[in-house]
Amino acid sequence: MQIVDVRSWEQLQTELFKNAWNARIRRHRSPYLFRGVGRARFDTRTSLARLGGEYWTLEAHLLRNFRKYAHREVVPFDDDWNWIALGQHHGLPTRLLDWTYSPYVAMHFATSELAHYDSDGAIIVVDFHAAADQLPEHLRAILSETGSHVFTTELLRRVAPSLKSFDDGHRDLDFVTFFEPPSLDERITNQYAVFSLPSNARLSFSAWLEAHPVIARKLIIRADLKWEIRDKLDQANITERVLFPGLDGLSRWLGRQYMKPEDVHLRAEDDTWSQQQEIPPTSA
Repeated sequence: MQIVDVRSWEQLQTELFKNAWNARIRRHRSPYLFRGVGRARFDTRTSLARLGGEYWTLEAHLLRNFRKYAHREVVPFDDDWNWIALGQHHGLPTRLLDWTYSPYVAMHFATSELAHYDSDGAIIVVDFHAAADQLPEHLRAILSETGSHVFTTELLRRVAPSLKSFDDGHRDLDFVTFFEPPSLDERITNQYAVFSLPSNARLSFSAWLEAHPVIARKLIIRADLKWEIRDKLDQANITERVLFPGLDGLSRWLGRQYMKPEDVHLRAEDDTWSQQQEIPPTSA
């Protein structure tokens, strides 16, 4: 994976919108998905993998119990694909990772945590068109038929009715595809969310990237650049108030608006404040 050291706002714009021009359709349509992180050293382990041990054996149990205790009317269709999307959206440990079509949403998540302002951030950029080209032929055929490079839960249902059958049908195949979750609420819609889906729960996204190094870039955002990015995003209305509709997002946005940059290190050391400011899981 290529590493790019970003030193200015202007350079960041250039890197994020690189190769957006599509000469075939004569439109600026980026082939990239984005994932912003507050600390550049953060890895791409899934929340399921972070459970440790033989975490891949826990996925079916987690999803079964999530379905058992959640309200069925919260998903548009009662299948594994809609339930795992809903679970990821609400913090359930899954094999999925959060991405976004929007470079500015990714910039937000790279600069939203004040406790991380002492460290470089990063935005991981993945070419989802190139990733689709690496899929097994039967998956490429479905995407080609629909003129898309990402799946929906409806298209995944055509591939397999359940996660188990999806895994069983792709044994010994290592690939990552992407799918758009249903519009479960305004947060998913506003964050322009996409989820990555590995061919099995054990497949590491980092290992997959190592096998396909030209698919991704990692943009390192220097710590001393974060405040400029943050202030310009706020002026562009890319804030918690928009990305997390409701009182939690509003409160987080207001708290940061009245924060002095020189006081951030004090807030970072205050664990109580960090816990009080915690908001729902991000989508990018």
